[in-house]
Amino acid sequence: MTVAAQKAKQFDTKELPLKPEVFATVHESVGNIAFTKQGDLVYSHHPFFNPKFRVVKYDAKTKTTAPFPNERWNTPRTSDDHYLSNVLGIRNDEKGIVWMLDMGQRNAVTPKIVGWNTITNQLERIYYLPESSVVTTSQPNDMVVDTKHGVFVIADEGIGNGGDGSTAALIIVDMKTGKTRRLLQGTRTTLPENLPTIINGKPLAVNGKNLLVGCDGITADKNFEWLYFAPLNGSKLYRVQFTDLLNEKLSETQLDRKIETYSKKPNNGGLSIDSENNIYLTAMESNSVAVVLAKDKSVHNLITDEKLLWADGVSYNVVDGYMYVSAAQVHLGAVFNDGKNLATAPFYIFRFKPVAKGVPFR
Repeated sequence: MTVAAQKAKQFDTKELPLKPEVFATVHESVGNIAFTKQGDLVYSHHPFFNPKFRVVKYDAKTKTTAPFPNERWNTPRTSDDHYLSNVLGIRNDEKGIVWMLDMGQRNAVTPKIVGWNTITNQLERIYYLPESSVVTTSQPNDMVVDTKHGVFVIADEGIGNGGDGSTAALIIVDMKTGKTRRLLQGTRTTLPENLPTIINGKPLAVNGKNLLVGCDGITADKNFEWLYFAPLNGSKLYRVQFTDLLNEKLSETQLDRKIETYSKKPNNGGLSIDSENNIYLTAMESNSVAVVLAKDKSVHNLITDEKLLWADGVSYNVVDGYMYVSAAQVHLGAVFNDGKNLATAPFYIFRFKPVAKGVPFR
């Protein structure tokens, strides 16, 4: 029996769900989480709540935060666009660079990816998303930093500026040239299904219309062989080989045929993966993080907690071996509750041990 098979045998789904550890309590809603080379948390404040500081670094010793990379980068101005306007997606790579996906909607600036080198403490590079790669209803939500093929792959939810998810897509950014490509807009794998998000019996709706979110969660396996992605509102998780995704000779129809339906899933936000290809999904409707087991593609609630209100981003910290997940309370925001913001501090960051060793930099 292989080592992987032995570990799979030891994992008993009858013991699920597990209870996660509360790692931190903070005063503002946490979106997605990345890490420095030393294992310190750098995370976005969820843009849904219009935070003053878009991204912060958390000091576990003092239990305090400071604007990341500094206050100037969190201060909008008209003289230039070297600031963070509207950030949710955030990832780190093996070189110690934290990449921040600025959706650009809040201050009418061009959407961009900002890379900050935490080793040298200076700007690494900015990649812009020009009009050819975004549309009026774009909302670039999350991304994969693929250093093997030298690309960013962005999930565009298609709900910006009142969009209904019908323009959801993937966006490819070439790390070397900065060239961008918009793919699979409004196709079967990026479109939301008519499966409203229901929490405590209440559908998530804006002005009486159910909010349906397109392509949202996105991750890649440890060898960057497969890209996994899914609409938030949808019952299926999809995957495609990077060699096909990046093959510019394929037409959209040909590319669509290459995409596999990998497994069933609940409505979910963030995605992550471990070294044995078990996939982790933030299941907002059940205050949980679910796992799709690689051995049989079965779906289980891995962790659940009554305080895990709207589990958002989930990511692996290579330094301590934990998966971290935020509780963003998005469904309690004013737009979903007749203009009254019901979200309240404290907000929580949880952590838990994954089924197998996680994959960093995803």
